[in-house]
Amino acid sequence: MKARKLLLWGILTGLIAAALAYFGNPKNMAICIACFVRDISGSLKLHQAAAVQYFRPEIVGFVLGSFIISIAKGEFRSTAGSSPMIRFFLAMAMMIGALVFLGCPTRMVLRMASGEISAWIGMIGFVGGVATGIFFLKKGYSLGRSQITKKGSGLVFPVIFALAFAATLVFPQKFAFSESGPGSFHAPWLISLAAGIVIGVIAQRIRMCFAGGVRDAILIKNFDLFSIVVGIFLSMTVYNAIQGEFVVRMFGPVAHAQHLWNILGLYVVGFSSILLGGCPLRQLILMGQGSSDSGVAVLGMLVGAAVAHNFGFAASPAAAATAEAAAVAGGPGVPGMIAVVVCIVFLFAVGIHGTKREA
Repeated sequence: MKARKLLLWGILTGLIAAALAYFGNPKNMAICIACFVRDISGSLKLHQAAAVQYFRPEIVGFVLGSFIISIAKGEFRSTAGSSPMIRFFLAMAMMIGALVFLGCPTRMVLRMASGEISAWIGMIGFVGGVATGIFFLKKGYSLGRSQITKKGSGLVFPVIFALAFAATLVFPQKFAFSESGPGSFHAPWLISLAAGIVIGVIAQRIRMCFAGGVRDAILIKNFDLFSIVVGIFLSMTVYNAIQGEFVVRMFGPVAHAQHLWNILGLYVVGFSSILLGGCPLRQLILMGQGSSDSGVAVLGMLVGAAVAHNFGFAASPAAAATAEAAAVAGGPGVPGMIAVVVCIVFLFAVGIHGTKREA
């Protein structure tokens, strides 16, 4: 019964994502935490990639939705102190892996729902990364316990995100905004913010986490959380079919078909999500309900996005040949490939360190 209810919540979340696509968000990027955080990083001028700069209201909505409902339900807890610097660099690695795949687990599911074969292949890496994280969990991996802190500590990140978004409305000239490319496609900000708040409320109440769903399915054969992912997939598949956008193809817009790096990029995302205790969306939700550790992780994601674009780690999308230009293979360059390998080595080092520490 619980799995059935969570499936319905997942379907509702998918319908909200479809609405965002309908009102202007990129069609196969209706909701992508990594892409949206990258866009915010660009809007803050942390990187200069002109095509991906926009302060996404959805991200603010996720945080505020979680904050509001956790306060209403008495679940807001101000916590901190669980290896913050390790979490910061884990989140950077997670973002670099996502930008090599060109999407987080949320976008992976949306791309799968549009018929993209490259996303289905990339899922192999995500599941493998989660499975590797589970191996360390079974060995006793831990970054230590968070401690209860003063309530003001947990309020810092939600307030800062809300104020930063308000500043984009009052002083837009201080921020960067894309005039073309993915960053230029977006729903009206009120719709985006409202949709984000609703999803933030839902995600907080049902403990939505893409990595957590795969983790529970593998570790304890429980498919409750995974049913949320299935619900989102079903909604977006139906939406794409109705819109005539479900096309079985190797890759769609803003994607590439370098399968090894799709797999390894999402391997980093899955592995780091388990070591962090949640996927990119889960980190935002936990930050909204008072976790400064997750707040540090979100800062790591922002910096990771900046590093990925400033140093050429992010992959470039493939493009078919046209009358004016030859086909472009896309995918990560050599710096991005090296970065992924370094991230994998780092994740194993953190896993081993966390296991020894707990022992």
